[in-house]
Order: sequence, then C-alpha cells, then structure tokens
Amino acid sequence: MTTHGIRPTQEWPRLLLSGWTATRDTLHMWTQVVGKIRLAHAPLVNHWWQVPLYVSPRGLTTSAIPYLDRSFDMEFDFLDQRLRIRDSAGGSRQVSLEPKSVADFHAQTLNALDELGIRTTIQPHPNEVEPAIPFAQDTRHASYDGEAARLFWRQLLQVDRVLHEFRSYFTGKVSPVHFFWGSFDLACTRFSGRPAPTYHGSAPNIGDWVMAEAYSQELSSCGFWPGGSAEGTFYSYAYPEPDGFTRSPILPSEAFYGKELGEFLLPYEVVRLADDPDATLMDFLQTTYAAAADRGSWNRAALEIDPSRWARSRVSW
Repeated sequence: MTTHGIRPTQEWPRLLLSGWTATRDTLHMWTQVVGKIRLAHAPLVNHWWQVPLYVSPRGLTTSAIPYLDRSFDMEFDFLDQRLRIRDSAGGSRQVSLEPKSVADFHAQTLNALDELGIRTTIQPHPNEVEPAIPFAQDTRHASYDGEAARLFWRQLLQVDRVLHEFRSYFTGKVSPVHFFWGSFDLACTRFSGRPAPTYHGSAPNIGDWVMAEAYSQELSSCGFWPGGSAEGTFYSYAYPEPDGFTRSPILPSEAFYGKELGEFLLPYEVVRLADDPDATLMDFLQTTYAAAADRGSWNRAALEIDPSRWARSRVSW
C-alpha cells in the first residue's frame, strides 16, 4: 500500500507537495514554537547558529538547551509521533503529534515545560511567513498527517547525509548542517573568510538586523526546501553574488538559475529518479559552490581539504 504517491521502501522517498501542504504548514508553525524556545534560552552564536534544529535518528531535535544549572532538549519523534521533552534532572514530558491547532500545540508545549519547572517566554508570533498569526490564536493551521511527516523526515535523512559529506571537504568556516525553522529548510553554508557588504534584503515579519547578522560574511549556501517543485527543491546561492555567477556551468543538466529567488535550483525528483541520487546531488552542490568560489576569487587551496586524508593511517588505529 502506498500513500501520497510514495513507495515506502524507496531510499529517497517520493512525497508530493500536493498531498501534504496543509500538514507541512502546520508542522512549520510547530517547529517555530520549539525553535523559539531554544532561542529564548541559548546564547547567541554567529549567524544565529544557536537557533536551528538538527536531523536525528527519529526526527528533528534541538540538541541540549541550557537552563539555569541544568539542560533540556526537545525532539520531534516522527516514528512514535511525539514531541519529547527531557531534562538533565531526569524529568520528561511529551506532546502528541496529531491533528490539532497551532494554538493547542503551543499551549500544550509551554504547559509541559512549566511542569518540568522550565519557565519560558517566547515571541508570540512566527517569523518569515505572511500572515504571522500569533501562535496562541492560530486555529487555521490544524492539519497533521503523521505518515507524510514521517516521509518528509526520511527525505531529510537522505539530504542530511549528503550535506554532511559535502561539508567534510571544507576546512574553512562552515556552518553545521541544520534545519532553520523560520524558512523551514535544511541548510549548510560555507564562508570565504571575508566580510560581506551589509545585507539589505528582507523576509516577512523579521527584523533587518536579523538578516544583517545572518549575511555578515561572504558565503555560499545550499540546502533543501519542501516547496518550489512537485516534491521539493534543492537550492544554492552566493552572497554577495559575484559577477558571472549565473552563467557558470552547473550540473546536472536539469538545474537552473531562478531569477526570482536569486538561486540555482534543482527539483528533488531529479535526484530521486537518478541512477545515483547521491552523486547527482553532490554534482549540484559542488558545481554551484565552485561557481561562487571561482567567480568570487575565494582561496580554494586554503579552504578545501580531502576528508579521506587519514584513510591509510586509520587502518591500524
């Protein structure tokens, strides 16, 4: 039996956006609630690296969040369909992942933290969306298909694995592979080591100063977003965009430059249907990065490294 046009045993799963958009939009708001809880307690790290979530063996996790003399974490478990909250004192709570409004999820999650003695106040509305309905009032987003959410996580598992491989070839400053709940995408960003001109772009319901911090240094960023194509889209962009960037040769042949977004784009289904999905995605990541680095005169010799450099030594380790 299949749902949403999915063959469940397929390594790179098929998940049509048309079959889970309502669930995606609800889950987006739920991740914003959890992400803002992390934001409320974690100290600032450059480019807001203290706020994202991470792909885990069961879903999406905050990792450890400091709170007074202890810590706690929160994980969307898409296998058991629970939001799990655990603290270092041994306490735990859970919130069911099932059809419910954002308002209900918000109230239940903050109540679970209160029961653990974790006092939390978060910004009451989401970012990077329009309209930004306050969480406590959002009854519009109330759909949840657990199988679709699970398949989305399985997409993320595959993308996360390849992005980590791609990240391993860079010895310069590079972000973790992380899931930004504002834009609802899995991303990895490489940096040239040079400052960037002040960023003057904008996103809905987010301060310009937030964007200025995110884009304070010259970068090449790539990732996956569950939108834009029938099954989602891989993207890659540079800031500042160097001259000739859009004319650079890019692989695979199905990749293209989207002028409206200012990014190279590749439909997820192209990767899924390829004879070698990993290699196809890696071609896209590497050629778009090379376009940014070569056109931007990055010192590639100093920034790149062979991740197998110790392979022979490790045989006897």
